[in-house]
Amino acid sequence: MKRVDLAFAAASVPLDYLALIAAAAAAYSLRFADAFVRQRPVIFALPFTSYMQVASSIAVIFLLIYTVAGLYAIRPRRIAVEATRIVLASSAAFAAVLAIAFFSRTLFESRFIMLAAWALAILFVVLERLLLRGLQRSLRRLGIGLMNVAIIGKTKNGNALCDYFAHSPSRGYQVVFQTGSFIDAKNKLLTLKREQSIDMIIVADADLDRHDVDVIKAFTDIEHLTFAYSADLVPSGSAHPIVHTFAGRPVIEVPKTPLDGWGAIYKRAFDIIVAVLLIVVTLPLQLLIALCIVIENPGPIFFGNMRVGVAGKHFSFLKFRTMIRDAHSLRFDPAFLKKYGNERSDSPLFKLENDPRITRVGKVLRAWSLDEIPQFYLVLLGSMSLVGPRPHLPEEVAAYKPDQRRVLTIKPGITGMAQTGGRAGLDFDAEVRLDMYYIENWSPWLDLVILIKTPFAVLFRTGAY
Repeated sequence: MKRVDLAFAAASVPLDYLALIAAAAAAYSLRFADAFVRQRPVIFALPFTSYMQVASSIAVIFLLIYTVAGLYAIRPRRIAVEATRIVLASSAAFAAVLAIAFFSRTLFESRFIMLAAWALAILFVVLERLLLRGLQRSLRRLGIGLMNVAIIGKTKNGNALCDYFAHSPSRGYQVVFQTGSFIDAKNKLLTLKREQSIDMIIVADADLDRHDVDVIKAFTDIEHLTFAYSADLVPSGSAHPIVHTFAGRPVIEVPKTPLDGWGAIYKRAFDIIVAVLLIVVTLPLQLLIALCIVIENPGPIFFGNMRVGVAGKHFSFLKFRTMIRDAHSLRFDPAFLKKYGNERSDSPLFKLENDPRITRVGKVLRAWSLDEIPQFYLVLLGSMSLVGPRPHLPEEVAAYKPDQRRVLTIKPGITGMAQTGGRAGLDFDAEVRLDMYYIENWSPWLDLVILIKTPFAVLFRTGAY
C-alpha cells in the first residue's frame, strides 16, 4: 500500500467532519437568511455558538455511522456506490440523532434546520469525496502514488491489463515489466525490487499450474511485494482476498497482513501515543540507569548498531549498554567462540546463556528488560513498533532461509508473540512461526493482549537468558 493512498484515506475522516460542520453552519445560515425569514419569521431563540456545539457532537455520531457503513475503506469504490452509501449512512445517523433526542426528551427548536442539515450533509460529504478523489487521480496522472506492477503472463489477459493500465493511470497502477516466464525473469524482478521500482506482481497466465503460482506467491512474500492473480488462479494463503475489476476482468489481490490500510494508520497512531507516555513515565528511571552504567564500566551509555527492519531496510538500533565495551566484536573472535560456543549455532542468531561480556548492571537490566527502554524513542521515530517481530542483525538476516524472510513484512517490535510465548527459550523456527501468526492475524486486540502479557513475561522471566 502506497503512503499516498494511506494519507488520502486518513484525510477523509477530518475532511468528512469539516464537511458535516459546514453543512450544519449552512443550514443555520439558510434558516436565518433574510429571504427565508420574510416568509417564515423566527419565533425561537437559538444562539449560533450553542447550536454549533451541539452540531460538533452530532458530527461525531455521523462519523461513527460512516465507519460502520464502510465509508473509510482504503480501496475506493465506484463513486455511485460510495454516494449511495453516504446517503444511507447519513440517513441512519440522522435517525440515530432523532432517537437520542426522543429518548432524552430533548426538543430542537427548528425542524427545518434539522432537515436542511441532513440534506446538506449528504451534499457536502459527496462533494468533498469527489474533490478528494479528483485530487488523488490528478496526482496519479502526474505519476505520484502509482503502484508499479509486473505482469506474469504474455496472454490475452496480461496484454489487456497492460493496455488498460497504460490508458487509465487514474486507477493508480503502471506496468513496469511484463514477462511470459517467472523463472526466466526472476533476476530482473529482484533488480527492480532492489531499485524500489516494483510494488506488485499480477499473475495473468491461466496455464500456470498450482505449484508455479505458489512459487510466485512465496517470492512476493519474501520480497514484500503485493500479490494479485486472475480469478481462475487460486493460490494458497488467500484467506482475505480483495477483488478488483480491471479491463472488465476480475483480478484478485492477496494481502500479506491485516496491517495494511487502516490497520497501519491505527497502529502508528497507537505507537506514537503510548511511546510518548512511556518515555515521560520512565524518564527518571532512564537517568538512574545511565548513571549506573557509567559508574560500573565507563564508556557509552547506549549501545547502537544496525538492525534490519520492514522490507529488509536497515535502521539504527538503540538500547542501554549491558556489555563491556567492544563486546560485539568478540562474537567473531575464533578464540572466544571456541571457549564459550554459541547456544544457537544451528540458527542465524548468536546467543550465550551465561555471556561473560555482560556487566553486573547489564545483568539486572537484561533480567528486567530495562535495557529496551531507549527503543521507545525508535517507536516514536517510526523505525520500530511497540509490538512486532524482534529486529535482527544484518548478518543474521543474511542467513535466513527464504521463508523466514517473511517476518520482515512489518516493522520490528519491542515485544511480540515470541517474547510473551517463551522469550529466549524458543528456538528460531518456533519464533518465526509465532511472528508469522502475528503478521497474518494482527488485530488491535492482539496487540493489547501482547502488551498486557509482556510485564508478566518479564516479571516471571519466562525463558529469559
